[in-house]
Formats: sequence, C-alpha cells, structure tokens
Amino acid sequence: MPELRSADLSSANLPSVELISPEAREFASGNILATLSTIGPDGSIHVVAVGFTLVGNTARVITSGPTQKVRNIERDSRATLSQLEGRRWLTLSGKAHIERDAESVAEAVRLYSGQYRIPTENPQRVAIVIEIDSVLGSPGMRP
Repeated sequence: MPELRSADLSSANLPSVELISPEAREFASGNILATLSTIGPDGSIHVVAVGFTLVGNTARVITSGPTQKVRNIERDSRATLSQLEGRRWLTLSGKAHIERDAESVAEAVRLYSGQYRIPTENPQRVAIVIEIDSVLGSPGMRP
C-alpha cells in the first residue's frame, strides 16, 4: 500500500494545518487498540498496546504513572501511535508530555470512557498527551 507522509511542521510561525482526514478521525474513534512506541533507555523502541483518543491534532493515552512508557517520554518526548485493522492503518507521531494534574487526567479519562470503557480507579493515573505533527496511513487517512 502507498505510504502518505505529512510535511514537517516543526518550523515556527506556520498556520494551523489539518493533518488528519475525516476518514482517519472516524477510524481513530473506533474501539480499536493501537500501539504506542517510545524510545527506551538503551535507545531501543519500546512498544505497548494502548487505547487512545484523538481531539484535533492531540492524542491522549491514560496509564499509570510509574510505567516504562512514562519514564521514556520524560526522557525523550518522541512518541508514535499506530492503529491497524485489515488493510486500513494509521500512524500518528509527535512530541509527548505527561500531564498529572487532576483536571487534565479527568479529561483524558472522560474521553477514553466515551470511546472504550470506563477504566478502573487508579490513583497513580496520568495522561500521555501527544501533539501530532506527522501522519502516515493507508489511502484516505490524510486530507
């Protein structure tokens, strides 16, 4: 399948760009797990299965604070989400950060609950927030 690449949006003063097509948004809003890839402490790629939500060009993942993926993002902010179902696929990459404040975590849980299920209580929960700047995917996933 052909690979679609977004432009590099790291330059300052660029206008807001819609990176993700309506078809990709619909695909990302399904109850389909994805993988989250981060850079491990030894430079290897650390990949785990996650649920994620997408609002605008921002993806969110909820997780427990003392996990390897959180430690990885705190050390190196690069993160990639990939979702696959049949011949359709979507990969979203960008810079990530960890949000720990109650309001941000509650919003991430609210979004997750609407798409997947209500998660069990977790007093150590944090939100991984990824500002998407690159999109790859099967045909129709980019505008």
